[in-house]
Amino acid sequence: MLWLLEELESIRRFLGMGGDVLMMLFVLTLLLWVLVIERYLFFFLECPKLVKSTIGHWQDRPDKLSSRARHIRIAMISQVSLDVKRNLPMIKTLIALCPLLGLLGTVVGMVQVFDVLAVTGTGSPRAMASGISKATIPTMAGMVAALSGLYFSALLEKRADRVTHKVADSMQH
Repeated sequence: MLWLLEELESIRRFLGMGGDVLMMLFVLTLLLWVLVIERYLFFFLECPKLVKSTIGHWQDRPDKLSSRARHIRIAMISQVSLDVKRNLPMIKTLIALCPLLGLLGTVVGMVQVFDVLAVTGTGSPRAMASGISKATIPTMAGMVAALSGLYFSALLEKRADRVTHKVADSMQH
């Protein structure tokens, strides 16, 4: 239990070193990972039921060859595609925002460094260190969040495409 408190304290210190922008980036990254985990839970728990149900409804249809049946088939495949790709655009948007928010942290930190230079004249390295950390830490955190999110987003996209193709292939006449 003590180690958990120490870890939480180190996270709090890290977030404090990066300033308000890092706190916003933390919330954004937390939302990103909630959505990624939700998609993985969907693929493992709900998706097999959805695929089985959709294919079952198609197999139970007596008419599979008419023009109307083809339109129904397309609609069923589209509905599965929508269900498996839900939240993926939001995940991609959050991934795109992470480095931009990190860049905002860089600008905010550099403004703080320039403020110190304006006040102290030549600039005290000790006084500028806080602004430099506020400039670099959000940039690093934004890049790490975006890169890891990009990797899992690509995996989720491939899985969604695979499920959609599997349903479409299973619903041939």
